[in-house]
Amino acid sequence: MLVVRPITPQDYAALYTCAVESGHGFTSLPVDERLLRRRIARAQEAFAREQVSEPGEEGYLFVMEDTATGEIVGCSGIEAAVGLTDAFYHYRLGKVIHHSKELDVYNALETLTLCNDYTGVSELCTLFLREPYRKNMNGRVLSRFRMLFMAEFRKRFSQFAIAEMRGVSDADGQSPFWGWLQKHFFSMDFTQADYLTGIGEKTFVAELMPRYPIYVKLLDEAAQAVIGKVHENTRPALRMLENEGFRFRGYVDIFDAGPTVEVEVENIRSVRDSRRLPVKIGVVTDGQAYIVCNTRVADFRAAQARIHVRDDHIVIDAESAAGLRLKADDAVRIVAL
Repeated sequence: MLVVRPITPQDYAALYTCAVESGHGFTSLPVDERLLRRRIARAQEAFAREQVSEPGEEGYLFVMEDTATGEIVGCSGIEAAVGLTDAFYHYRLGKVIHHSKELDVYNALETLTLCNDYTGVSELCTLFLREPYRKNMNGRVLSRFRMLFMAEFRKRFSQFAIAEMRGVSDADGQSPFWGWLQKHFFSMDFTQADYLTGIGEKTFVAELMPRYPIYVKLLDEAAQAVIGKVHENTRPALRMLENEGFRFRGYVDIFDAGPTVEVEVENIRSVRDSRRLPVKIGVVTDGQAYIVCNTRVADFRAAQARIHVRDDHIVIDAESAAGLRLKADDAVRIVAL
């Protein structure tokens, strides 16, 4: 059984493996022992806070564990509110009009403007599932359970949520968009800039990034072509988020120009469609597949399970109940898978 649970210090080696396997451009999971251990410690602090009245510096990091072997097969996270301490940068796509009635010239030109517009919103982040386990809808579970967590513990998160999608880069981790910025404003390659941001060293962004809007037409064709586009490996994740109600509103990453998608949390499909019901443990035959999670923070568990859903309760089998640490009459939050 694959169960999602809060990360612990004992999961460090597995998290490091996920960081290595995630490859270039995965900013929230850099190959850096100090940062990874710090993220685990932050997560433990967040899960330990029993009473939270508003989103703050909490960073919730989860792992998916194969309970039969103890192997960690993936990870997933939520930042309660971004940019409260370290600036959270994006480029905002805009438009300016150059018009001369006298000369009968009208040009609508796209611009990129450095901004911090998403400060304070919640972020779905750090989603990575190891290659052998990308089947049986495991990826959907590892992403969507976070929406149930947000629905259950609503006060811990902002009114809005975003997700940054990995932009286009080649097998060596080089980004066409960053190539243009590097040539004109920086003296470091994409992987170094991405790594520095991942470990929280963001001062160079404010110091070296162009301070004024950039005309998109001034970028070379390769850079223009990838603005708002996702890495090939990220397309399934983007489609899933779009099905949940996330939309692209013109904000892109400052390094690879990958799109950031946003949604009002109350309008996320899995939040809106989820139900909170008590549990009865019994025999389940021909049940429907659901994502099921318990309603505890520090002892949180989520998994895919086949259950029977009644008007006022669900029926779950004993093995699944044990994996989710449920006993009779406990509450669960569910959504159809």
